[in-house]
Amino acid sequence: MSARCLRSVRDELPLLVLDASVVINLNATDRAAGILDALPFQAAVTDVVESELLQDRRTGRKDGDLLAELVAAQRIAIMTLDETAISIFGGLIAGSTTETLDDGEAATIAVAVTHGAVAVIDESKARSICSRRFRELRLLSTAEMFLRDEVASALGSDDLSNAVFCALHTARMRVLPEYAARIVQLIGTDRALKCPSLPKTARPR
Repeated sequence: MSARCLRSVRDELPLLVLDASVVINLNATDRAAGILDALPFQAAVTDVVESELLQDRRTGRKDGDLLAELVAAQRIAIMTLDETAISIFGGLIAGSTTETLDDGEAATIAVAVTHGAVAVIDESKARSICSRRFRELRLLSTAEMFLRDEVASALGSDDLSNAVFCALHTARMRVLPEYAARIVQLIGTDRALKCPSLPKTARPR
């Protein structure tokens, strides 16, 4: 494994490996630096995810460029896959469609498994595959990251509420059902009505 821009002050902290959608959610908040600074983790993405974000202009937010700024500021490291991770990666992108993932998700999981890190992934299919094939792998979602006490303390309730709403409204952040009620409480019912990515059961009527 090699990594670019790991912060020396965070070398001993647990490692979070972020999937592409998580980076997009972070960028949408306009508070990515503050959120990452508040978390008691070293954040990283794989070079596969980096490439995806540089190529993908669907969001209109230039997520690859925004990621590059976070890397330059030493808030996110870029990690490459070693031989072990490449083997896991291969097993996640080849096979039946029900058991395979896109390259970014597969690389995120492979690096997290190889290095005993936490994978931050929102997609249900990827999480389901992890629960079956990598039971020791710890998973987080973007919403869980945002709901951590350290982030609330660092941003304050109003800024955090606005940040999460932007992730939902602009990036269409996915929220696991078990965290939906807390997210709605955080952003308020009026704004929750504007967020179709929230689980239907959590949206006000």
